[in-house]
Amino acid sequence: MTLDPTREAAAITPAQQEARDLLIETVRIPSLSGQEGAAAQFLTQWMTAHGFTAHIDEAGNAVGERGNGPFTVALLGHIDTVPGDIPVRVDEAGVLHGRGSVDAKGPFCTFVAAVAALPPEALALARFVCIGATEEEAPSSRGARHVMHTLTPDAVLIGEPSGWAGLTLGYKGRLVAKIRVTKDNFHTAGEGSSAADDLTEAWFRIRAWAAGVGAESPGIFDRVQATLQDLGASGDGMTQTAWASVGLRLPPGLAPYAAEEAVYAAVADLTADLTFTGHESAVRHPKDNALTRTLRTAIRAQGGTPTFKVKTGTSDMNVVAELWPVPTLAYGPGDSSLDHTPEERLDLAEYDRAVVVLTDALTRLAQGAAGSPLP
Repeated sequence: MTLDPTREAAAITPAQQEARDLLIETVRIPSLSGQEGAAAQFLTQWMTAHGFTAHIDEAGNAVGERGNGPFTVALLGHIDTVPGDIPVRVDEAGVLHGRGSVDAKGPFCTFVAAVAALPPEALALARFVCIGATEEEAPSSRGARHVMHTLTPDAVLIGEPSGWAGLTLGYKGRLVAKIRVTKDNFHTAGEGSSAADDLTEAWFRIRAWAAGVGAESPGIFDRVQATLQDLGASGDGMTQTAWASVGLRLPPGLAPYAAEEAVYAAVADLTADLTFTGHESAVRHPKDNALTRTLRTAIRAQGGTPTFKVKTGTSDMNVVAELWPVPTLAYGPGDSSLDHTPEERLDLAEYDRAVVVLTDALTRLAQGAAGSPLP
């Protein structure tokens, strides 16, 4: 039985209802990072039943393919979620509540539903590969790192929420610094600093360095953002220990290893041990190419005004950019400010519209690649 109470009331087509049911069921299936198996199985079964050649690959990705033309489009989304139990329901306004509805099962189901709806002429001109990737929410990005070595696309869509009329061109880079200070215990009435003192000083210096990078830029995308993600201290009477994790969001032009060297230099005279994880370089793609033009045309055809965006987070766009130097953007329905929050939800009417936009855009893209673009 569908969870969608708008089935009878809303003026939607059977195909739209089927696409909604795909999304609702996908959101209903829990799929924390590393536990995506059940969702991947459901998605591959749905794709197989709707004209795809589908399978689960070695990384656990749900992969579905349609079309046999010479032009290959990769539609890379992710099916894992962060923790958080949000009861899955569709409210009276037709809004789907549930973990992953926005980030990013909604965008990936948009990809699948759009490719399922493509006309035969588009499928004769291009090959469309939908990848529901695993572990995007984990530092590993296991699914994307696997598929980037198995596929050579001519255009790439990344499934992330941009709003149905939004096109995301880039994401900031990332680096996580783990700081640990260990010192002999001492009497607090004496001279000297505690492990927590030294740890705090390290954080102040890293924050000051971050504030100075791109300080003249009016936009946050071109600056370093530094955030404390974890902080603590303890002692056993003999030894003091303090620790912290600092998340750094990096602008274009600042490579993760260059940021690592700057952090080392900032705390060089302190008794702090540093380790680094999550190295991702920032990426920003051009706004004028065949992919962006077809999506802009399709958005306008639905009465929208296309809007270009860049995001301060990271996505699998960062991961695949080096090996896939082709027209790329991120697209998907939903408000990204709801990512990872207790209020995560997606308006199903927006989802419907995004499916229509993407179906139109992919058809135009295939026609354009063949030298006969649609009017």
